[in-house]
Amino acid sequence: MTFSRSTGIRIAFKWVSTALIILAVLLFVDVKALVNEITRIPKTAMIAGLVLGVIQVFLSAWRWRYTAGLLGLPIPYIQSVREYYLATFTNQVLPGGVLGDVNRALRHGADTDKRLAAAHGVAIERLSGQVVLAAVVISGLIWLFITGRIVGADPVERDSTSHLYWLLAGSFVGIYLLWFLARRSDRVCRFFATLRGDLARALLSWPAFPLQVLTSLMVVASYLAVFLVLATGAGYITDLPSAVVSGALCSLLLLSMVIPVTVSGWGVREGAAVVLWPMAGLPAEQGVALSVAYGALIFVSSLPGALFLFSSPARQH
Repeated sequence: MTFSRSTGIRIAFKWVSTALIILAVLLFVDVKALVNEITRIPKTAMIAGLVLGVIQVFLSAWRWRYTAGLLGLPIPYIQSVREYYLATFTNQVLPGGVLGDVNRALRHGADTDKRLAAAHGVAIERLSGQVVLAAVVISGLIWLFITGRIVGADPVERDSTSHLYWLLAGSFVGIYLLWFLARRSDRVCRFFATLRGDLARALLSWPAFPLQVLTSLMVVASYLAVFLVLATGAGYITDLPSAVVSGALCSLLLLSMVIPVTVSGWGVREGAAVVLWPMAGLPAEQGVALSVAYGALIFVSSLPGALFLFSSPARQH
């Protein structure tokens, strides 16, 4: 009973956090201008985004299936797609953004003696994606800085203080705090100690490493493609430099969704857009409009997962 109450409090807290952050975003933008920006996105761009959402699931399901197979838990591809759809839908409607993945691991390890391997398979599959996303974000930040695209960053005077320095400093502080807290947690330390062997086998071995990196690059590219299709449809992209700027900024939006304080990244993603777009000399409303449209598209593209809510767990074959 205590567990249920505490769980309910955490879920309620994240829903409240989502609502409060979205409200704060609306206070910082011109709501009328935001609505106009959202309505600029044509239906053709939305349809293209939905198609890309399907591609994302199929690519991600293959990555998970490949990872699980290396850990001795094979799963048919069609079944992996079904389970990934279910996990994606669950992540969209429940706070935290990871409960669907937890459920995916539990279902995959059901009725076997390899539940830990199933959990590691999901963790490694998600980890490879996050590492590649982080590399893309860092590359984008470096490009924004050296080309002077960040307001206040001089491409000639590298020692000039800019908003980018504060952004990087904040990112490093956040990473250090997460690392420090993880090191102090016996449960986390034990988890990574047992994960080490499976990590070497399913991610760092040959040819697993290049295949994981390539697949994760394709997954990240598909996510960014959704943003770029929406930005192109709205008229924000007119040439290659503007496309690169949009891609770099949108990769930061994707990274912001990793912060598990809201429902499916709503609020955090829009809050990041409010900060990032003016740093690049662009209206905040454009970034928030892309963020809202992206969130809506990903939710709609995940709806097939609702069909599998009451399906039987994935079985080992």
